[in-house]
Amino acid sequence: MKSRLAFLSFLSVVLISSCGAAELKPKTREAFDKYVRLTEERIKSESGESKPYLSIDAMRPEERQAVLARLKNGEVVIDRKRTLEDGKQIDVPDGMIHHWMGIVFVPGTTLKKTLALQRDYDHHAQFYAPNVTRSKLVSRKGEDFKISYRVNQKKVITVVMDTDYDVFYEAVSPTRERSRSISTRIQEIENPEEKNEKAKPVDDGNGFMWRLNSYWRMEERDGGVYIQCEAVSLSRDIPPGLGWLIKGFVESVPRESLMFTLGKTREALGK
Repeated sequence: MKSRLAFLSFLSVVLISSCGAAELKPKTREAFDKYVRLTEERIKSESGESKPYLSIDAMRPEERQAVLARLKNGEVVIDRKRTLEDGKQIDVPDGMIHHWMGIVFVPGTTLKKTLALQRDYDHHAQFYAPNVTRSKLVSRKGEDFKISYRVNQKKVITVVMDTDYDVFYEAVSPTRERSRSISTRIQEIENPEEKNEKAKPVDDGNGFMWRLNSYWRMEERDGGVYIQCEAVSLSRDIPPGLGWLIKGFVESVPRESLMFTLGKTREALGK
C-alpha cells in the first residue's frame, strides 16, 4: 500500500511538472481577489467584543473540550475552510484556492514572547528551517512590516521561491493580538544557489503558488498562548483528466505547510 501511494505521489508531481508553464490569468486573479475580499469581510465581522475570538470559542462544549485536550497534548489542530458567495462556491477559472485554519497551544510562554518571535524576521530561516532558507526584515514603519523569504516546498521534487510580504499587526487587548500577511511577490527560482540561478517572471512558472495570505490571532490565557492561523493560497488548476490522481496530492501541500509553520512556532517558543 505504501509503495503504491509513493508511486502515485511521484507520478502526480511528474505529471504536474510536465504540463509546462502556467501563467496567472486576469480572470483567475480576479476570482482570488473576490474570495479574499469575502473572507476578510467575514473575519472583520468576527472582531466584535461579543464574538468568539478563537475558532475553539465557537465550538460546542463537548467538541471544544476534545480539541482543547489535543492542543494541550501538543497537537496542531487543522481544518479546511471555505468561503462562499450567497451560499454558493466561488468559481476560480484555471486556478485552485487552498483555505485552511490551524491552531496550536504553547504552554509557559507569553504574548510578548510570541510577538517577539514572530517579528524576528531576520532569524526566521533558523526557526522555520528547512522550509525557509533565507529571511529578512526589509523595512518597518510602526506595526507594519515588509519582509522577504526564500522558501522550499519539497514533496518528491523541490520548488524554490523568493517571496515578499506586507505584514500588519494590531493589538486587540493586553492579552490579544492579530496580524495579517499579504504576499506581494512570488517568483519561482531555477537552479537555486548555482551560478546560473534564475528567477522566473512573477505570476509565471509552474504555478505551484501564486498568492498566499495569512491571518493570525494570538491570545494569552490558560497558562500559555493560543496561536491561530488562517491561510488562503492560490495555485494553478489541475490539468483536465488528472483530477482523480493529482487533486488530493496538490491540496495536501498547503495543509502540510501550515501544520509545519504552527508546529515550528510551538517548538521555537517552547525552547
